[in-house]
Amino acid sequence: MNHISADRAREIIKAAGQKHIAVLGDFMLDRHLKGSVKRISPEAPVPVVEVENETTGLGGAGNVVQNLAGLGVLPVAFGIVGRDGAGQEMMGHLESVGAITRGMLILPDRRTTEKMRIIAQDQHVVRADRETVADIAHEDEDRLLQRIESAMPSLRGLILQDYNKGVLTNRVISESLRLAAVHHVPVAVDPKFDHFFEYKRCHLFKPNVRELGRALGTRTDGTERLIQAGRMLFDRMEPDLLLVTRGEMGMTLFLDRETVEHIPTQAMKVHDVSGAGDTVIATYVVAEAGGAAPVEAAVMANYAAGIVCGEVGVVPIDGNRLLEVISERS
Repeated sequence: MNHISADRAREIIKAAGQKHIAVLGDFMLDRHLKGSVKRISPEAPVPVVEVENETTGLGGAGNVVQNLAGLGVLPVAFGIVGRDGAGQEMMGHLESVGAITRGMLILPDRRTTEKMRIIAQDQHVVRADRETVADIAHEDEDRLLQRIESAMPSLRGLILQDYNKGVLTNRVISESLRLAAVHHVPVAVDPKFDHFFEYKRCHLFKPNVRELGRALGTRTDGTERLIQAGRMLFDRMEPDLLLVTRGEMGMTLFLDRETVEHIPTQAMKVHDVSGAGDTVIATYVVAEAGGAAPVEAAVMANYAAGIVCGEVGVVPIDGNRLLEVISERS
């Protein structure tokens, strides 16, 4: 049943419209310096990039926020920025996409995570990062959790977006899951290695196939090995659902330990997979908020991933474009 009609998808997107979905995690500012190379530096054997333009945008959890906004829901942002220029730019971008930012903490003693990419002739030359990755302090955990608890009654979903940058500490993870359970808010998790097994009994757990194999210390190449790994994870994590993204192989949805749906990719061409995982989890959660069954939500997320993989750079999904593509291929 790896199919959804355009009418059904439209009904789901419409039903999800204007509902509050929160993103808690590591927010980043993406900065791109683009130009051309005409000479090699006399100081070292490296190219000199003559910068012609500079752009900034939302990365990390911020990219999930702008995907949610593009699908017509009201995103609520929970995270941290520093009291610096990058933090100001980050807040400006969040506000420009219509995110509710009352859950963002501004910390004077912490750097905003900023990834600077230098690109010449459409080739990525180098990346430079500015960031603080230590776990946030106990008092900042308190402030963040208080804001999350205050927002819980209005939420229709919570996405935990972990990039191991210090926001999703063990305590923030466990308390967020507890608060969501009390308020019956489904939690979707995009994990990273450091806290991979801290998200027990969440609603949706969404690793990619490499993360799954690394965390379990097992091979995940091939469908049979992937299914075995998924069953191992169910035994250890007890999620409601497990969605494993598999790149050019599409994705695999475990409805329970034994029931598996394989969803082939919808990408017609792949220019850039950057941000595709963010698009998947955002689209899945929006679809469920609009009344989609798990397989329907996964199919819509798969279509959305196929669209953004056909673009260069981190490009969020747009709800109208998603419906157009589903209509063309249904």
